Amino acid sequence: MENVEQLEKHLQEIQAWEKDQKDLWFFDKLGRIPFKILDKMTPTFLQNKIALLVDELGSYIQTGGKYLINEQAMMQKIRNQSSFQNIFAISDISQMPLEDMIALSDKLQNERVKFATMQGASTGFGGIFTLAIDIPLILGMALKTLQEIAIIHGYDPNDKIERIFIVKCLQFSSADIVGKEAILKELSSMYDTTNNTAENVISQLQGWKEVFYTYRDQFGWKKLFQMIPIAGMIFGAYANKGMMQDVAEAGIMLYRKRRIYEKINELNKQ
Repeated sequence: MENVEQLEKHLQEIQAWEKDQKDLWFFDKLGRIPFKILDKMTPTFLQNKIALLVDELGSYIQTGGKYLINEQAMMQKIRNQSSFQNIFAISDISQMPLEDMIALSDKLQNERVKFATMQGASTGFGGIFTLAIDIPLILGMALKTLQEIAIIHGYDPNDKIERIFIVKCLQFSSADIVGKEAILKELSSMYDTTNNTAENVISQLQGWKEVFYTYRDQFGWKKLFQMIPIAGMIFGAYANKGMMQDVAEAGIMLYRKRRIYEKINELNKQ
């Protein structure tokens, strides 16, 4: 198992990543500009689909809704791919070496990015009509991926605290520098296990609908061009690849940071 020095080295890598989460790239800034135009161009049926997803995201926070994954299947996958075999409950995974968590996370991220790229290309083929299919699919994939990342680090997505943390990871992935700094500050209380209650965490999730709209705006002009039949394949693949890359990276880093703090606390008590 790791010692404190090894864990602190990994923690420094995460802190360096946090500092690197600076302002948006030029194309991401550009992507936020035309969404008012896109709203006017978007047919009513697609706007209704987006409104429905806002309600579904709220349902996920409260109960998990239809987005909860099969944790037993994920635990079996971890047993098959990890050197750590003493896994009978999700809580057991917390004792798995951090290096195994890193390897599993990296593999999962690569798989999800490839799948999101193919999905974006396939749904972009039909332009605006298949765009209505793409938006809920990529949201569901993002939530599923973040739940799998949670389990890899020994956290149970059936717990409401974890669902809130997952939504904050989703929000972080599409926020600007000010938003990212605010989220990191909000999540800092989750590293304090003595203050880690549903009431304390949920009080920080103000205006959760903004999470979805920020997430939607991340696509911006990318989805605007995805409305073009056939050519939309290229833009759809690019948009979904970038979005899934950002979501998975945010989830991995934020969950890894949390697990490192808990491992350090456990070692300091020994």
